Amino acid sequence: MSHYLATSVAESPILYVKVQSGRQIEEARKKRRLTQRDLARELGMGVRWLREIEAGNPRARLDDHLLCAYRLGLSTGHILIPLLFAGQRMNFPRQLATGDLSDLERMCIEMIAQQKLDHLTRALTPAWSVPAVCAGSGL
Repeated sequence: MSHYLATSVAESPILYVKVQSGRQIEEARKKRRLTQRDLARELGMGVRWLREIEAGNPRARLDDHLLCAYRLGLSTGHILIPLLFAGQRMNFPRQLATGDLSDLERMCIEMIAQQKLDHLTRALTPAWSVPAVCAGSGL
């Protein structure tokens, strides 16, 4: 990884995400034996713009990256997880950026859902008051 890209994680997480996402999109497209022309046509964009996305151009919009990822059946973890770190002002560990992040993405979703379910369960569970036991009632 270049020094520029390594420093960009802390300085500009969105730029970092676009570079990583572009690489994954290009790799997935080639793996599926799609030409840039075919994929661009399916997505309703120009070939030139798809090239810019795959190159990690900072002007590319994240929604275009997401559109490509959805079409290619990619997890969006390589886009969303680094942004979660940035939103919490945490450094994103570059080691997480490699490979398929779908398991990590799924775990995040399950944890969020479980937290919300736990909160809802607590909110809907009545707080039963325990009646005082009368002395001499034998209970």
